[in-house]
Amino acid sequence: MKKSFSLIAALAFAALAGPVHAQEATNPAAGLDMGQVDGEMPAGAPYIKEQFGDWALRCLNNPEGDDPCQLYQLLMDGEGNSVAEISMFLLPEGGQAAAGATIMTPLGTLLTEGLMISVDGASPRRYVYTFCNVNGCAARVGFTAEELAQFKGGTSAVVRLVSAANPGQPVMLNMSLKGFTAGIESPLVQGAAN
Repeated sequence: MKKSFSLIAALAFAALAGPVHAQEATNPAAGLDMGQVDGEMPAGAPYIKEQFGDWALRCLNNPEGDDPCQLYQLLMDGEGNSVAEISMFLLPEGGQAAAGATIMTPLGTLLTEGLMISVDGASPRRYVYTFCNVNGCAARVGFTAEELAQFKGGTSAVVRLVSAANPGQPVMLNMSLKGFTAGIESPLVQGAAN
């Protein structure tokens, strides 16, 4: 039994090695890590370009041109644990939505309950989740010009989500709006809308 397993394992490794050798013969650099200079940021790496109160201007390194940027905030629970994150961006004028956001929540979120956002105690709006992947569950939402004005004029918002493990006890996350207006009006965020 042990010998047959060893033979099967050896044949499997030989079968996998065949395509690698063939690839190296046609392109010797295939699959090689070319390294980077110390201190050099890899393409696509996120970084914080500027801070606006409790919001950060989070950009992605683009070696070929302008770095795309969005307004970002990490949302914590009452015990200081990172629970969710929001990235907001402006949209071109003339559409129904003036701004958009991607809100990521943990895996295990009860998707059927949706996600709710309330600014300064106003009636909450419910949003649906778009997809889940290994990083969590995402709600991709749009905000009208009027809703964007509420964010600009507000002091705080509450993001409500529900855990599948404890559906009877919603998770309420405070989202500070300190610095939001300055951040969303930053030329780098404004430029993303054009």
